[in-house]
Amino acid sequence: MNTASAVFLANIPSPDRGVWMIGSVPLRAYALCIIAGIIVAIWWGDRRWVQRGGSKGTVVDIAVWAVPFGLIGGRLYHVITDNQLYFGEGKDPVRALYIWDGGLGIWGAIALGAVGAWIACRRRGIPLPAVADAIAPGIVVAQAIGRLGNYFNQELYGGPTDLPWGLEIYQRVDPDNPLIRDPLDGVALSDVPLEVVHPTFLYELLWNLGVALLVVWLDRKLRLGHGRAFALYVAGYTAGRFWIELMRTDEANHILGLRVNVWTSMILFAGAVAYFVYARRFGPREAPETLRGHGDDDDYDGFGGAVGEPDDDGDTRDTRGETGRSETDEAGPDEKDSPAEEPPSGDQRKVEPGQ
Repeated sequence: MNTASAVFLANIPSPDRGVWMIGSVPLRAYALCIIAGIIVAIWWGDRRWVQRGGSKGTVVDIAVWAVPFGLIGGRLYHVITDNQLYFGEGKDPVRALYIWDGGLGIWGAIALGAVGAWIACRRRGIPLPAVADAIAPGIVVAQAIGRLGNYFNQELYGGPTDLPWGLEIYQRVDPDNPLIRDPLDGVALSDVPLEVVHPTFLYELLWNLGVALLVVWLDRKLRLGHGRAFALYVAGYTAGRFWIELMRTDEANHILGLRVNVWTSMILFAGAVAYFVYARRFGPREAPETLRGHGDDDDYDGFGGAVGEPDDDGDTRDTRGETGRSETDEAGPDEKDSPAEEPPSGDQRKVEPGQ
């Protein structure tokens, strides 16, 4: 086996398709990855919210508002910043509505999703920054899962490379007419790559998982609150997106020679770092009682978590505390410092009427 073939076998193969047909219904890998990411973000965010002292199910209720707003915002950002893909001579503007074909800008998703979350938080009477802190690591993990959808779509990759982990790009065609190229809905009939490129989707996926770990670690260590965990996520993500965006070769608009998303990353990074430092003046993490909104139940332990739920350090809390006694059973200072009162003797007792 020569060196060239050894390198070829070490490359990452692309899927031969990103869409499977179940009868006449298309099952799209991109859509499945987006849905899976949303589920993970909601599930983890709700657990973290309960650990902080909020009510179980709150994040699910907020997601009912935030997710639709976020999907619309993500698509709007993509269409606005990559308008040349949908408008102009020979383009079909209707395809701007085809969200299942890929194309969601995270900046627009976060911005408009925050509007939906703000509406939901106002309705429940809970602070939005505290919710943002709870869902921050889940959001960046959801973004990592979403990048798998780009892998199935064979999109958002970098320039040619001879590195062992290079991504093989295949030509996909209409299965009913192999003469028609169909990059999104088509099928690769040959495993001979058209080119081998940097898998920038994979670089971002791994970076996002690292950011999630960083947010969780610093959140536990510093007990971040008032939106600081979310600011840390934004700063961490944009730092990686900056250099990864410089590697990408997909079509994009430029400002002063740089891709639009490079400028966006720099601006958001600076804003996130500034807020992270500024928000220190708000003091420690929000008190658990401030996270109990309108209509919330009282199934929490008084220590910032629900009964039986693990706290941020993974320990399970109990309403009785470490001694096995409930807070109402604790002796007051007078009771602890004075000997137990002896019952009066029989001749000293005062008999009340009716005894």
